[in-house]
Amino acid sequence: MSKDQIVAYIISDCTGKTAKNLMESTAGQFPNCEVEMKTFAFVRSIEKITEVLKQAKEENAIIAYTFVKSDMRKHLNQLAESYGLKYVDMMEKPLGIVSERLDTAPKEEFALKYQLDDAYFKRIEAMEFTLQFDDLNESKGYEEADIVLVGVSRTSKTPLSVHLSYLGYKTANVPLVPEVDVHPAVLENKDNKVVGLTIDPKLLNDIRIERLKKMGLGDDATYAAKERIDEEFKYADSIMKEIGCPVIDVTDKNIEETAVEVLSYFED
Repeated sequence: MSKDQIVAYIISDCTGKTAKNLMESTAGQFPNCEVEMKTFAFVRSIEKITEVLKQAKEENAIIAYTFVKSDMRKHLNQLAESYGLKYVDMMEKPLGIVSERLDTAPKEEFALKYQLDDAYFKRIEAMEFTLQFDDLNESKGYEEADIVLVGVSRTSKTPLSVHLSYLGYKTANVPLVPEVDVHPAVLENKDNKVVGLTIDPKLLNDIRIERLKKMGLGDDATYAAKERIDEEFKYADSIMKEIGCPVIDVTDKNIEETAVEVLSYFED
């Protein structure tokens, strides 16, 4: 990284908007420099602070943060100093000034407007996981997922995964491509997490042609060729049979309908 490039970590026990606004205003004063900002919102444990700071050390990041709890601020300060990282605590002075004027100690509770239940944080975690393991074919995705979707390209794996993650399910999806071996963990399916998706071949052909048009490519590309689609379906069918997973036909189904059918396999 050149001397004209820096990484700024925005760390907060809430949304991080306050610290981010400060850093954006600051970065605006250096138009010839590149400031890459990474936000870590809803950081509410010492362990998470330690994890984020270790990552910050690797990038020699500067840190702007907002924590209402003094022990979390103290931990971050000490760790940042031990790593030689520059940081700014945006809560210490405001809390101190108001506390002194009122002669009252702050409650050190997360702001009521951002007090969110466990279900909310479960959804956030699931959505982050799902985006990370979109179209990935590896053991970690299988092991940590609640649900693993498999199918050929354009069978709605990604939008379905995102919808399921919003419902709180960590969802990985694996594309079935004849040229790419499926990871053994997915094939073994020891925890019965895998659900296959299929679709009417003619509809898939139409979807792929539209996809090619949006990409500015001709509709005669191999991706949309009948022979190629037949090859992919034959391969996908053999893989799903080997896995022994349930298979859902998504033809003429919306995402919500398919999600209900997927979840029916996990009711217990």
